[in-house]
Amino acid sequence: MFEVTIEQTFAAGHALRNYHGKCENVHGHNYRCQVTMEGEQLDHVGLLVDFVALKKAVQVVIDRLDHQWLNDFPPFDVLNPSAENMAKYIYDEVNKGIDAGPGVHLESVRLWETDTSVATYRP
Repeated sequence: MFEVTIEQTFAAGHALRNYHGKCENVHGHNYRCQVTMEGEQLDHVGLLVDFVALKKAVQVVIDRLDHQWLNDFPPFDVLNPSAENMAKYIYDEVNKGIDAGPGVHLESVRLWETDTSVATYRP
C-alpha cells in the first residue's frame, strides 16, 4: 500500500455552540491540515498521485476557509465548527475536487487546532 500526504495551513476563527468552557467564546486557530491519499498501484510514471494536483485540490478548499469566521460559513452556520466536523468537511470537499487514478482514494484528513490537538476523519 502506498500513501501520499500533503500539509497546508490556514487561520480561522470560531466559537463552539452548546459547549461549556473556554471554546464557547470567540477565538481563532492557526490550523494545520494533513491530507492523505492511498492506493496499491502506482501509475505509469511511478506516482500514486501528483503532489501538485493534490496540493491544488486541497488549496481550493483551504482558500475558502482561510481568515473566515467559521460560524457564518456554510455548513458551519448550522453545523458546529469543531475540528472533527471541519476535518470531515475538508475530506468531502477535497474528495469532490481530486481526480485520482483507478484504485486511489482519499484515505484521511487530519486537522490540528494546536500543536497538541488534532482531529482525524476517515470514512
